[in-house]
Amino acid sequence: MSFFVEVRWHGRGGQGAVTSAELVVAAAVKDGKHAVAIPFFGAERRGAPVIAYNRISSKPIRTRAAIKNPDVVVVLDPSLVKIVDITQGLKKEGIIVFNGDPPGELLKKGFRVAYVDATDIALKNKLVLAGIALVNMPMLGAFTKATQILSIKSVVEAVKEKWPGEVGERNAAAVLEAYNRTVVSYGG
Repeated sequence: MSFFVEVRWHGRGGQGAVTSAELVVAAAVKDGKHAVAIPFFGAERRGAPVIAYNRISSKPIRTRAAIKNPDVVVVLDPSLVKIVDITQGLKKEGIIVFNGDPPGELLKKGFRVAYVDATDIALKNKLVLAGIALVNMPMLGAFTKATQILSIKSVVEAVKEKWPGEVGERNAAAVLEAYNRTVVSYGG
């Protein structure tokens, strides 16, 4: 079956949005798919809004341009909805993967929304750097559950390859916990 999926990741510098996009590529390749990660940096500082993109396909991908109309939007930091229109360009049948309880206005827009308390999972698994909860691994698990594009096995393998040993185990545990705790609902 032929497919082509575009993903936009919204986070803040230091939360790991770019790393998540890179791990999507590693997992997709393990699953026999084609994928690219495209980071976009504005103000390159910790805490500034950051965007990363993925394209995942059953066929080779030639374009590396920014994504204007994603199929999926992943929001690592819930406070971003106050300063960024995270639904901009999102396809009508699109999916929003959200850290925490999604604001009611997102549900009213009619998109499918998947959500998980990624911050709680990151803290529980001791994924903290410079006082910031690293929510990217839980959000990678939520993305995997919400979209079913990647196998959770390949995602966990990619995470453990990036961080061997105890750090990889904690990150993989966060991915799996979020995968199991993610709730998918339909707005409208």
